[in-house]
Amino acid sequence: MLVDEFDVAVIGGGHAGIEAALASARMGAKTVMFVLNADNIGQMSCNPAIGGVAKGIVVREIDALGGEMGKAIDHTGIQFKMLNTRKGKAVWSPRAQADKRAYREYMKKVCETQENLHIKQDEVVDIIVKDGRVVAVKTRLGLEYKVKAVVVTTGTFLNGLIYIGDKTFPAGRAWEPNSTGLSEFYKRHGFPLMRFKTGTPARLDKRTIDFSNLEIAPGDDPPPKFSFWTEPVGTYWFEKGKNRLFVG
Repeated sequence: MLVDEFDVAVIGGGHAGIEAALASARMGAKTVMFVLNADNIGQMSCNPAIGGVAKGIVVREIDALGGEMGKAIDHTGIQFKMLNTRKGKAVWSPRAQADKRAYREYMKKVCETQENLHIKQDEVVDIIVKDGRVVAVKTRLGLEYKVKAVVVTTGTFLNGLIYIGDKTFPAGRAWEPNSTGLSEFYKRHGFPLMRFKTGTPARLDKRTIDFSNLEIAPGDDPPPKFSFWTEPVGTYWFEKGKNRLFVG
């Protein structure tokens, strides 16, 4: 049953899906984002941090192109730190720890209020192709949406498996369903499928840690910012030979 028409369909609502959907909508395309759970748009499941030497560069590039990630972490971060200040400036990089709930709520609100962007809580199980062109997507509910282009950002949900010790079971994130229908689409159209491994560190209960034996590692004050659009807080420079970071 064909129920609606869109220019672009984005499958997934993680970091990549958010940026793809916002970019499409802001360019004037009628865009739909499909997610399994609309409350988990922007969920930071593994490591609730943004930045680092490599990923920090990507965040800045996304920001320069009008993306949202840099703004989101500047608004919801709980600790900001410039890494590698004892080394050359080429490897300096900002990193921020995020308030996971605040980051998710920020991104959800941005997506929900973005003009031209529609959010559907449903699983896309098939992409319909005719004469070598994408023409529609089909969902778990049996609905079809006519589209001109599809961006797939399913991440670890695509036919995902979770391994805990010697146990394994199908899932996207822990205790959330994976997406199996799209795997069959790729197989039918001759795409090679390989499993990409990610790892999630164990969570520790702070009540079981003796903090008296640990050294406090505070963030920078004022904090470095990721977005070019965030109010500037100063300029960083490093005093050679004295291992000290200054803000002016």
